[in-house]
Amino acid sequence: MFIGHAALALASRSRAPGVSLGWLFAAAFGLDLLWPLFLLSGLEQVAIPAQGTGFARLTFVSYPWSHSLALALVWSAIAFGLARWRRCGRSVAFLIGALVFSHWVLDYVSHLPDLPLWPGRSPLVGLGLWRSTAATYLVEGFLYLLGIFLYYRSSRPRDAIGRYALPPLLGLMAALWAGTPLAPAPPSATAVAWSGLVPVSFLLWAGWADRHREACTPSS
Repeated sequence: MFIGHAALALASRSRAPGVSLGWLFAAAFGLDLLWPLFLLSGLEQVAIPAQGTGFARLTFVSYPWSHSLALALVWSAIAFGLARWRRCGRSVAFLIGALVFSHWVLDYVSHLPDLPLWPGRSPLVGLGLWRSTAATYLVEGFLYLLGIFLYYRSSRPRDAIGRYALPPLLGLMAALWAGTPLAPAPPSATAVAWSGLVPVSFLLWAGWADRHREACTPSS
């Protein structure tokens, strides 16, 4: 749920006005930032089905270290600990840890039954929102628009960068997501892994734009 992860990061900005949107993006996309590293190392595997359609373009053969329920809890706890080590308040650290775990929850909603509960021999779960392209557009699109609304309601620009830098990123992400069902199949699993690192540029962009905005109340 690519756009859904971004939506939660945007929406949570009002709850952590002292935390950069870039770090919130990093937390929300955290499991997907780990996944390509595990793919490149050979610890996890992905396949490209000949008949992949809609948003279900890949077969996630094995990804217990990045996307199992047990490890999602571990990565969430690590994120909480790192936030506390960086002197974030307990509530902010909890929010960051919750954002990391929210990735698994949203993936559980969208993925076909391919998410393991733990490494090794585990049941595979997933509610399969991606089976319906129309439902995916509706659910994820609504979450994204809601996240954008909550972000802009709780912040205001300090300068021209704060006003104009973020909308192109939000539009680019929406276009990449909306075009997923129409995109050609990736040429290889290695190409999938490298393309999986693209969100790093998104979180850097988001952090840069967010530094030029400041928190506000809805009435200010």
